[in-house]
Amino acid sequence: MDLRNKHILVVGLGKSGTSVAKFLISRGCTVTVADNRREDALGDVLSEIRSLGITIELGPHDSKIFENSDLIVLSPGVPHTIEPVNRARQKDIPVIGEIELAYHFINIPIIAVTGTNGKSTTTLLLGEMLNHSGFKALTGGNLGTPLIELVDQQETADFIVAEISSFQLDTIEKFRPLVSIILNITDDHLDRYPDFDAYARSKAGVFKNQTANDVCVLNEKDATILSVSENLTARRFAFNCRQFNEYRAWISEQTICFHTPDDGDQHVDCTDIPLTGRHNLENASAAGLAVLAVGGTISGIKDALQNFKGLSHREEYVDTVNSVQFYDDSKATNVDAVARALESFSSPVVLIMGGRDKGGGYESLRSRVAQCVKQLIVIGEAAGKIKTVFEDMVPTVMAADMAQAVKMAVSYADPGDSVLLSPACSSFDMYDSYAQRGRDFAQSVDQLKSGAQ
Repeated sequence: MDLRNKHILVVGLGKSGTSVAKFLISRGCTVTVADNRREDALGDVLSEIRSLGITIELGPHDSKIFENSDLIVLSPGVPHTIEPVNRARQKDIPVIGEIELAYHFINIPIIAVTGTNGKSTTTLLLGEMLNHSGFKALTGGNLGTPLIELVDQQETADFIVAEISSFQLDTIEKFRPLVSIILNITDDHLDRYPDFDAYARSKAGVFKNQTANDVCVLNEKDATILSVSENLTARRFAFNCRQFNEYRAWISEQTICFHTPDDGDQHVDCTDIPLTGRHNLENASAAGLAVLAVGGTISGIKDALQNFKGLSHREEYVDTVNSVQFYDDSKATNVDAVARALESFSSPVVLIMGGRDKGGGYESLRSRVAQCVKQLIVIGEAAGKIKTVFEDMVPTVMAADMAQAVKMAVSYADPGDSVLLSPACSSFDMYDSYAQRGRDFAQSVDQLKSGAQ
Protein backbone atom coordinates (compact mmCIF):
# COMPACT_ATOMS: atom_id res chain seq x y z
CA MET A 1 0.00 0.00 0.00
CA ASP A 2 1.53 3.27 -1.15
CA LEU A 3 0.82 6.05 1.36
CA ARG A 4 3.16 8.66 -0.04
CA ASN A 5 1.65 12.13 -0.53
CA LYS A 6 -1.77 10.86 0.59
CA HIS A 7 -4.24 12.89 2.66
CA ILE A 8 -5.70 10.37 5.08
CA LEU A 9 -8.62 10.81 7.45
CA VAL A 10 -8.65 8.79 10.67
CA VAL A 11 -12.12 8.62 12.24
CA GLY A 12 -12.18 8.08 15.99
CA LEU A 13 -9.52 8.95 18.56
CA GLY A 14 -9.69 5.80 20.64
CA LYS A 15 -6.74 3.54 21.24
CA SER A 16 -6.49 2.16 17.72
CA GLY A 17 -7.31 5.48 16.04
CA THR A 18 -4.54 7.21 17.95
CA SER A 19 -2.08 4.47 16.99
CA VAL A 20 -3.13 4.69 13.34
CA ALA A 21 -2.66 8.47 13.27
CA LYS A 22 0.85 8.14 14.72
CA PHE A 23 1.73 5.39 12.25
CA LEU A 24 0.54 7.39 9.25
CA ILE A 25 2.30 10.58 10.23
CA SER A 26 5.54 8.58 10.67
CA ARG A 27 5.10 7.40 7.06
CA GLY A 28 4.96 10.96 5.78
CA CYS A 29 1.22 11.23 5.21
CA THR A 30 -0.93 14.28 5.73
CA VAL A 31 -3.28 13.22 8.50
CA THR A 32 -6.57 14.56 9.80
CA VAL A 33 -8.36 13.00 12.77
CA ALA A 34 -12.13 13.39 13.22
CA ASP A 35 -13.94 12.56 16.45
CA ASN A 36 -17.50 13.53 17.29
CA ARG A 37 -16.73 14.01 20.99
CA ARG A 38 -15.96 17.30 22.72
CA GLU A 39 -12.39 18.29 23.58
CA ASP A 40 -12.91 17.79 27.32
CA ALA A 41 -13.89 14.15 26.71
CA LEU A 42 -10.62 13.27 24.98
CA GLY A 43 -8.07 14.25 27.61
CA ASP A 44 -4.31 14.36 27.08
CA VAL A 45 -4.33 12.55 23.74
CA LEU A 46 -5.21 15.78 21.92
CA SER A 47 -2.04 17.63 22.84
CA GLU A 48 0.05 14.63 21.82
CA ILE A 49 -1.69 14.37 18.45
CA ARG A 50 -1.44 18.10 17.80
CA SER A 51 2.29 18.06 18.60
CA LEU A 52 2.78 15.67 15.68
CA GLY A 53 1.27 18.14 13.21
CA ILE A 54 -2.00 16.26 12.83
CA THR A 55 -5.17 18.26 12.16
CA ILE A 56 -8.03 17.52 14.57
CA GLU A 57 -11.73 17.98 13.76
CA LEU A 58 -14.05 17.59 16.76
CA GLY A 59 -17.83 17.55 17.06
CA PRO A 60 -20.43 16.50 14.45
CA HIS A 61 -18.75 15.03 11.37
CA ASP A 62 -18.40 17.27 8.33
CA SER A 63 -18.97 15.23 5.17
CA LYS A 64 -16.63 17.51 3.20
CA ILE A 65 -13.68 16.34 5.27
CA PHE A 66 -14.52 12.74 4.37
CA GLU A 67 -15.07 13.52 0.70
CA ASN A 68 -11.75 15.41 0.38
CA SER A 69 -9.62 12.52 1.66
CA ASP A 70 -7.59 10.01 -0.36
CA LEU A 71 -8.22 7.27 2.21
CA ILE A 72 -10.41 6.92 5.31
CA VAL A 73 -9.41 4.69 8.23
CA LEU A 74 -12.25 3.94 10.63
CA SER A 75 -11.77 3.05 14.28
CA PRO A 76 -13.75 -0.04 15.43
CA GLY A 77 -16.10 2.07 17.54
CA VAL A 78 -17.27 4.04 14.49
CA PRO A 79 -20.04 2.33 12.49
CA HIS A 80 -19.05 1.86 8.86
CA THR A 81 -22.58 2.82 7.80
CA ILE A 82 -22.67 6.45 8.97
CA GLU A 83 -23.72 8.98 6.34
CA PRO A 84 -20.34 10.74 5.82
CA VAL A 85 -18.75 7.33 5.14
CA ASN A 86 -21.51 6.42 2.68
CA ARG A 87 -21.00 9.68 0.81
CA ALA A 88 -17.26 9.09 0.63
CA ARG A 89 -17.79 5.61 -0.79
CA GLN A 90 -20.11 7.04 -3.43
CA LYS A 91 -17.13 9.12 -4.57
CA ASP A 92 -14.97 5.94 -4.67
CA ILE A 93 -12.87 6.98 -1.69
CA PRO A 94 -11.46 3.82 -0.04
CA VAL A 95 -12.70 3.14 3.51
CA ILE A 96 -10.81 0.60 5.62
CA GLY A 97 -10.11 -0.13 9.28
CA GLU A 98 -6.95 -0.37 11.35
CA ILE A 99 -6.72 -4.16 10.88
CA GLU A 100 -6.74 -3.84 7.10
CA LEU A 101 -4.18 -1.03 7.17
CA ALA A 102 -1.82 -3.01 9.40
CA TYR A 103 -2.17 -6.13 7.25
CA HIS A 104 -0.56 -4.37 4.30
CA PHE A 105 2.61 -3.81 6.35
CA ILE A 106 2.87 -7.15 8.18
CA ASN A 107 5.11 -9.77 6.62
CA ILE A 108 4.82 -12.63 9.13
CA PRO A 109 1.92 -15.08 9.51
CA ILE A 110 -1.17 -13.88 11.35
CA ILE A 111 -3.42 -16.10 13.45
CA ALA A 112 -6.76 -14.33 13.84
CA VAL A 113 -9.16 -15.14 16.68
CA THR A 114 -12.80 -14.12 16.64
CA GLY A 115 -16.09 -15.19 18.21
CA THR A 116 -18.62 -13.72 20.58
CA ASN A 117 -16.94 -14.98 23.76
CA GLY A 118 -13.50 -16.25 24.70
CA LYS A 119 -11.49 -14.24 22.15
CA SER A 120 -9.14 -12.60 24.62
CA THR A 121 -8.46 -15.74 26.63
CA THR A 122 -7.83 -17.76 23.47
CA THR A 123 -5.56 -15.11 21.96
CA LEU A 124 -3.30 -14.89 25.00
CA LEU A 125 -3.35 -18.65 25.58
CA LEU A 126 -2.47 -19.33 21.95
CA GLY A 127 0.44 -16.92 22.16
CA GLU A 128 1.74 -18.74 25.23
CA MET A 129 1.33 -22.13 23.54
CA LEU A 130 3.42 -20.90 20.61
CA ASN A 131 6.08 -19.47 22.91
CA HIS A 132 6.26 -22.75 24.86
CA SER A 133 6.59 -24.55 21.52
CA GLY A 134 9.78 -22.64 20.74
CA PHE A 135 8.33 -19.85 18.62
CA LYS A 136 8.19 -16.11 19.32
CA ALA A 137 4.61 -14.82 19.17
CA LEU A 138 3.27 -11.29 19.48
CA THR A 139 -0.31 -10.80 20.67
CA GLY A 140 -2.62 -7.85 20.11
CA GLY A 141 -5.44 -6.60 17.93
CA ASN A 142 -8.70 -5.90 19.71
CA LEU A 143 -6.92 -7.06 22.85
CA GLY A 144 -4.16 -4.88 24.27
CA THR A 145 -1.77 -3.63 21.59
CA PRO A 146 -3.40 -2.43 18.34
CA LEU A 147 -2.25 -4.46 15.35
CA ILE A 148 -0.77 -1.35 13.72
CA GLU A 149 1.68 -1.03 16.63
CA LEU A 150 2.99 -4.53 15.96
CA VAL A 151 4.18 -3.58 12.47
CA ASP A 152 7.48 -2.27 13.83
CA GLN A 153 7.94 -5.23 16.21
CA GLN A 154 7.46 -8.05 13.71
CA GLU A 155 11.13 -8.52 12.79
CA THR A 156 11.77 -10.40 16.04
CA ALA A 157 8.66 -12.61 15.84
CA ASP A 158 7.48 -15.76 14.08
CA PHE A 159 3.73 -15.14 14.40
CA ILE A 160 1.24 -12.47 15.31
CA VAL A 161 -1.83 -13.67 17.19
CA ALA A 162 -4.60 -11.09 16.87
CA GLU A 163 -7.98 -10.85 18.52
CA ILE A 164 -10.36 -9.53 15.87
CA SER A 165 -13.82 -8.13 16.61
CA SER A 166 -16.80 -8.09 14.26
CA PHE A 167 -16.48 -4.30 14.05
CA GLN A 168 -12.92 -4.69 12.77
CA LEU A 169 -13.98 -7.35 10.27
CA ASP A 170 -16.58 -4.96 8.84
CA THR A 171 -13.79 -2.85 7.33
CA ILE A 172 -11.41 -5.44 5.87
CA GLU A 173 -10.74 -5.91 2.16
CA LYS A 174 -7.68 -8.13 1.68
CA PHE A 175 -6.95 -9.16 5.29
CA ARG A 176 -6.06 -12.83 5.15
CA PRO A 177 -4.79 -14.72 8.20
CA LEU A 178 -2.83 -17.94 7.80
CA VAL A 179 -5.05 -19.41 10.53
CA SER A 180 -8.47 -18.11 11.50
CA ILE A 181 -10.42 -19.21 14.58
CA ILE A 182 -14.16 -18.80 15.16
CA LEU A 183 -14.99 -19.82 18.71
CA ASN A 184 -18.75 -19.25 18.87
CA ILE A 185 -21.44 -16.91 17.59
CA THR A 186 -24.26 -15.87 19.92
CA ASP A 187 -26.43 -12.76 20.29
CA ASP A 188 -24.33 -9.63 20.76
CA HIS A 189 -24.01 -6.08 19.43
CA LEU A 190 -27.59 -6.02 18.18
CA ASP A 191 -27.52 -2.30 18.95
CA ARG A 192 -25.02 -2.04 16.07
CA TYR A 193 -26.26 -4.65 13.57
CA PRO A 194 -29.75 -4.82 12.04
CA ASP A 195 -30.17 -8.47 13.07
CA PHE A 196 -28.33 -11.56 14.27
CA ASP A 197 -27.67 -12.81 10.73
CA ALA A 198 -25.80 -9.61 9.88
CA TYR A 199 -23.67 -10.02 12.99
CA ALA A 200 -22.92 -13.66 12.10
CA ARG A 201 -21.95 -12.72 8.55
CA SER A 202 -19.59 -10.12 9.94
CA LYS A 203 -17.84 -12.77 12.04
CA ALA A 204 -17.50 -14.99 8.97
CA GLY A 205 -15.42 -12.25 7.36
CA VAL A 206 -12.40 -13.63 9.20
CA PHE A 207 -12.05 -16.42 6.63
CA LYS A 208 -13.50 -14.80 3.51
CA ASN A 209 -10.08 -14.18 1.90
CA GLN A 210 -8.47 -17.45 2.98
CA THR A 211 -7.38 -20.01 0.39
CA ALA A 212 -6.85 -23.77 0.42
CA ASN A 213 -3.37 -23.12 1.80
CA ASP A 214 -4.81 -21.59 4.97
CA VAL A 215 -6.58 -23.07 8.00
CA CYS A 216 -9.86 -22.23 9.71
CA VAL A 217 -10.43 -23.60 13.22
CA LEU A 218 -14.13 -23.68 14.04
CA ASN A 219 -16.59 -24.94 16.60
CA GLU A 220 -18.32 -28.03 15.22
CA LYS A 221 -21.16 -27.72 17.74
CA ASP A 222 -22.09 -24.15 16.86
CA ALA A 223 -24.92 -24.29 14.31
CA THR A 224 -24.46 -20.67 13.29
CA ILE A 225 -20.77 -21.18 12.56
CA LEU A 226 -21.55 -24.28 10.49
CA SER A 227 -24.11 -22.28 8.53
CA VAL A 228 -21.83 -19.35 7.68
CA SER A 229 -18.88 -21.64 6.85
CA GLU A 230 -20.64 -23.81 4.25
CA ASN A 231 -18.51 -22.34 1.45
CA LEU A 232 -15.27 -22.38 3.43
CA THR A 233 -12.20 -22.56 1.20
CA ALA A 234 -9.55 -22.96 3.91
CA ARG A 235 -8.74 -26.35 5.43
CA ARG A 236 -11.20 -27.12 8.20
CA PHE A 237 -9.86 -27.89 11.70
CA ALA A 238 -12.73 -28.60 14.11
CA PHE A 239 -13.03 -28.60 17.89
CA ASN A 240 -15.94 -30.15 19.77
CA CYS A 241 -15.56 -32.82 17.09
CA ARG A 242 -14.97 -36.53 17.87
CA GLN A 243 -14.89 -37.98 14.37
CA PHE A 244 -14.88 -37.49 10.60
CA ASN A 245 -12.58 -34.44 10.51
CA GLU A 246 -8.89 -35.17 9.84
CA TYR A 247 -7.77 -32.43 12.21
CA ARG A 248 -9.98 -32.29 15.28
CA ALA A 249 -10.19 -31.84 19.04
CA TRP A 250 -12.78 -32.92 21.58
CA ILE A 251 -13.24 -32.84 25.34
CA SER A 252 -13.62 -35.94 27.50
CA GLU A 253 -14.30 -34.91 31.10
CA GLN A 254 -11.14 -32.93 32.02
CA THR A 255 -9.03 -34.12 29.07
CA ILE A 256 -8.60 -32.43 25.68
CA CYS A 257 -8.02 -34.93 22.89
CA PHE A 258 -6.31 -33.82 19.66
CA HIS A 259 -6.20 -35.84 16.47
CA THR A 260 -4.02 -35.18 13.42
CA PRO A 261 -3.24 -37.51 10.50
CA ASP A 262 0.47 -37.58 11.32
CA ASP A 263 0.32 -38.08 15.10
CA GLY A 264 -3.05 -39.74 15.67
CA ASP A 265 -4.66 -39.12 19.06
CA GLN A 266 -2.82 -37.04 21.67
CA HIS A 267 -4.29 -36.27 25.09
CA VAL A 268 -3.81 -33.26 27.37
CA ASP A 269 -4.90 -33.69 30.99
CA CYS A 270 -6.50 -30.45 32.23
CA THR A 271 -7.42 -31.59 35.74
CA ASP A 272 -5.10 -29.18 37.54
CA ILE A 273 -4.85 -26.22 35.15
CA PRO A 274 -5.68 -22.75 36.52
CA LEU A 275 -8.45 -22.15 33.96
CA THR A 276 -11.86 -23.48 34.97
CA GLY A 277 -15.08 -24.27 33.15
CA ARG A 278 -16.08 -26.16 30.02
CA HIS A 279 -15.88 -22.95 27.99
CA ASN A 280 -12.18 -22.57 28.77
CA LEU A 281 -11.51 -26.15 27.70
CA GLU A 282 -13.15 -25.23 24.40
CA ASN A 283 -10.94 -22.15 24.13
CA ALA A 284 -7.89 -24.31 24.82
CA SER A 285 -9.03 -26.86 22.21
CA ALA A 286 -9.27 -24.17 19.55
CA ALA A 287 -5.93 -22.63 20.51
CA GLY A 288 -4.25 -26.03 20.55
CA LEU A 289 -5.50 -26.92 17.07
CA ALA A 290 -4.18 -23.61 15.73
CA VAL A 291 -0.80 -24.27 17.34
CA LEU A 292 -0.59 -27.76 15.83
CA ALA A 293 -1.57 -26.30 12.45
CA VAL A 294 1.59 -24.16 12.37
CA GLY A 295 4.02 -26.73 13.75
CA GLY A 296 3.65 -26.29 17.51
CA THR A 297 3.89 -29.15 19.97
CA ILE A 298 1.69 -30.98 22.44
CA SER A 299 4.29 -30.30 25.14
CA GLY A 300 4.04 -26.57 24.37
CA ILE A 301 0.26 -26.77 24.69
CA LYS A 302 0.53 -28.60 28.01
CA ASP A 303 3.12 -26.21 29.47
CA ALA A 304 1.10 -23.14 28.51
CA LEU A 305 -2.06 -24.54 30.07
CA GLN A 306 -0.29 -25.35 33.31
CA ASN A 307 1.07 -21.81 33.63
CA PHE A 308 -1.71 -19.66 32.19
CA LYS A 309 -3.42 -17.51 34.83
CA GLY A 310 -6.34 -16.16 32.83
CA LEU A 311 -7.51 -12.61 32.19
CA SER A 312 -8.31 -9.70 34.42
CA HIS A 313 -12.07 -9.10 34.78
CA ARG A 314 -12.88 -12.58 33.45
CA GLU A 315 -14.15 -14.69 36.38
CA GLU A 316 -11.30 -13.17 38.37
CA TYR A 317 -11.21 -13.86 42.10
CA VAL A 318 -11.21 -10.57 44.02
CA ASP A 319 -11.42 -11.32 47.75
CA THR A 320 -13.35 -13.09 50.50
CA VAL A 321 -15.52 -11.19 52.97
CA ASN A 322 -17.35 -12.99 55.79
CA SER A 323 -16.60 -16.34 54.10
CA VAL A 324 -18.22 -15.10 50.87
CA GLN A 325 -16.04 -15.11 47.73
CA PHE A 326 -16.27 -12.20 45.26
CA TYR A 327 -15.55 -12.64 41.53
CA ASP A 328 -15.13 -9.97 38.86
CA ASP A 329 -16.49 -11.01 35.45
CA SER A 330 -16.98 -7.47 34.16
CA LYS A 331 -15.78 -8.54 30.71
CA ALA A 332 -18.99 -10.58 30.34
CA THR A 333 -20.89 -8.07 28.21
CA ASN A 334 -23.45 -10.45 26.69
CA VAL A 335 -25.80 -13.15 27.98
CA ASP A 336 -23.80 -16.10 26.65
CA ALA A 337 -20.75 -14.93 28.59
CA VAL A 338 -22.83 -14.80 31.78
CA ALA A 339 -24.16 -18.31 31.15
CA ARG A 340 -20.63 -19.61 30.69
CA ALA A 341 -19.48 -17.93 33.90
CA LEU A 342 -22.35 -19.37 35.92
CA GLU A 343 -21.39 -22.87 34.72
CA SER A 344 -18.13 -22.50 36.65
CA PHE A 345 -19.78 -22.18 40.08
CA SER A 346 -20.90 -25.09 42.23
CA SER A 347 -21.87 -22.85 45.19
CA PRO A 348 -24.99 -20.63 45.22
CA VAL A 349 -24.41 -17.31 43.46
CA VAL A 350 -25.51 -13.77 44.23
CA LEU A 351 -25.37 -12.25 40.75
CA ILE A 352 -24.88 -8.57 39.88
CA MET A 353 -26.04 -7.73 36.34
CA GLY A 354 -26.73 -4.60 34.35
CA GLY A 355 -25.29 -1.70 32.41
CA ARG A 356 -26.13 -0.42 28.94
CA ASP A 357 -28.41 -2.74 26.97
CA LYS A 358 -26.96 -4.00 23.67
CA GLY A 359 -30.21 -4.77 21.91
CA GLY A 360 -30.56 -8.49 22.66
CA GLY A 361 -32.84 -10.22 25.15
CA TYR A 362 -32.02 -11.86 28.48
CA GLU A 363 -34.59 -14.66 28.37
CA SER A 364 -32.06 -17.32 27.31
CA LEU A 365 -30.44 -16.94 30.75
CA ARG A 366 -33.54 -17.92 32.67
CA SER A 367 -32.76 -21.63 33.03
CA ARG A 368 -29.16 -21.00 34.06
CA VAL A 369 -30.18 -18.32 36.57
CA ALA A 370 -32.83 -20.66 38.00
CA GLN A 371 -30.18 -23.34 38.55
CA CYS A 372 -27.39 -21.21 40.00
CA VAL A 373 -28.59 -17.85 41.33
CA LYS A 374 -30.14 -17.31 44.76
CA GLN A 375 -30.34 -13.50 44.51
CA LEU A 376 -30.12 -11.11 41.56
CA ILE A 377 -29.03 -7.48 41.93
CA VAL A 378 -29.44 -5.22 38.89
CA ILE A 379 -27.77 -1.90 38.15
CA GLY A 380 -27.47 0.65 35.34
CA GLU A 381 -29.69 1.64 32.42
CA ALA A 382 -30.84 -1.93 31.74
CA ALA A 383 -31.77 -2.66 35.37
CA GLY A 384 -35.52 -2.37 34.83
CA LYS A 385 -35.50 -4.54 31.71
CA ILE A 386 -33.45 -7.26 33.39
CA LYS A 387 -35.60 -7.17 36.54
CA THR A 388 -38.72 -7.77 34.48
CA VAL A 389 -37.22 -10.91 32.91
CA PHE A 390 -36.13 -12.60 36.16
CA GLU A 391 -38.18 -11.29 39.08
CA ASP A 392 -40.77 -14.07 38.77
CA MET A 393 -38.18 -16.79 39.33
CA VAL A 394 -35.45 -15.37 41.58
CA PRO A 395 -35.49 -12.57 44.19
CA THR A 396 -34.44 -9.44 42.32
CA VAL A 397 -33.58 -5.97 43.61
CA MET A 398 -32.22 -2.79 42.06
CA ALA A 399 -29.13 -0.94 43.27
CA ALA A 400 -28.24 2.67 42.56
CA ASP A 401 -24.54 2.04 41.98
CA MET A 402 -21.80 -0.55 42.34
CA ALA A 403 -21.00 0.23 45.97
CA GLN A 404 -24.61 -0.30 46.97
CA ALA A 405 -24.82 -3.48 44.89
CA VAL A 406 -21.80 -4.95 46.68
CA LYS A 407 -23.20 -4.06 50.11
CA MET A 408 -26.52 -5.63 49.20
CA ALA A 409 -24.80 -8.72 47.82
CA VAL A 410 -22.96 -9.57 51.02
CA SER A 411 -26.15 -9.14 53.01
CA TYR A 412 -27.93 -11.73 50.83
CA ALA A 413 -25.02 -14.19 50.73
CA ASP A 414 -24.41 -16.96 53.24
CA PRO A 415 -20.95 -18.29 54.17
CA GLY A 416 -19.71 -20.41 51.28
CA ASP A 417 -21.72 -18.52 48.64
CA SER A 418 -20.16 -16.54 45.79
CA VAL A 419 -20.89 -13.00 44.61
CA LEU A 420 -20.40 -12.64 40.87
CA LEU A 421 -20.33 -9.41 38.86
CA SER A 422 -21.29 -10.63 35.37
CA PRO A 423 -23.21 -7.78 33.73
CA ALA A 424 -24.44 -9.10 30.33
CA CYS A 425 -24.30 -5.43 29.26
CA SER A 426 -21.77 -2.89 28.09
CA SER A 427 -20.31 -0.51 30.66
CA PHE A 428 -20.85 2.78 28.89
CA ASP A 429 -23.80 3.99 30.94
CA MET A 430 -21.67 4.38 34.09
CA TYR A 431 -18.05 3.70 33.07
CA ASP A 432 -15.52 4.27 30.31
CA SER A 433 -14.81 0.55 29.96
CA TYR A 434 -15.53 -2.87 31.40
CA ALA A 435 -12.12 -2.67 33.08
CA GLN A 436 -13.09 0.50 34.96
CA ARG A 437 -16.32 -1.20 36.00
CA GLY A 438 -14.37 -4.19 37.30
CA ARG A 439 -11.99 -1.97 39.23
CA ASP A 440 -14.94 -0.19 40.84
CA PHE A 441 -16.35 -3.57 41.87
CA ALA A 442 -13.01 -4.60 43.40
CA GLN A 443 -12.69 -1.26 45.20
CA SER A 444 -16.21 -1.62 46.59
CA VAL A 445 -15.34 -5.11 47.85
CA ASP A 446 -12.17 -3.74 49.47
CA GLN A 447 -14.12 -0.98 51.19
CA LEU A 448 -16.67 -3.52 52.36
CA LYS A 449 -13.93 -5.73 53.79
CA SER A 450 -12.27 -2.81 55.53
CA GLY A 451 -15.58 -1.89 57.17
CA ALA A 452 -16.15 -5.48 58.26
CA GLN A 453 -12.81 -5.73 60.06
